[in-house]
Amino acid sequence: MVQALTVTGLGIDFPHAAQVAKIVRHRTGMKTGKRTRETGYVLTDLTSREASPECLVVIVRSQWTIENRLHFVRDTTFAEYASKIRTGHGPENMATLRSFAINQLRAAGHTNSAAGLREMSYEPFLRPLSLLTLT
Repeated sequence: MVQALTVTGLGIDFPHAAQVAKIVRHRTGMKTGKRTRETGYVLTDLTSREASPECLVVIVRSQWTIENRLHFVRDTTFAEYASKIRTGHGPENMATLRSFAINQLRAAGHTNSAAGLREMSYEPFLRPLSLLTLT
């Protein structure tokens, strides 16, 4: 269920805010069968003419696709949250390298990043180079 409200001119303390939406999601756990309800809020600079409530749902779902395909993989496969790199441009640089590795593995046909990394580790001086077509 989605409810959207135009907030332009209502004094909302967010620059460029045009709409706010309330999204209520109902999910059923695959293992337990338990139903849960989650409410999320979206604040956007898109007007109601640019994005209907249905369009906002599509945008939110596409964000979850990014979360599941990239951020989740970076955290589970590369243990990104456990990284000790915290200063300067180090965190951004490492995130870029992790994303690059994931994309190279996918481009080479690996559907499981962890399995692809294990395969690369069998011959660490040859396989990564061949993956990048450098040998």
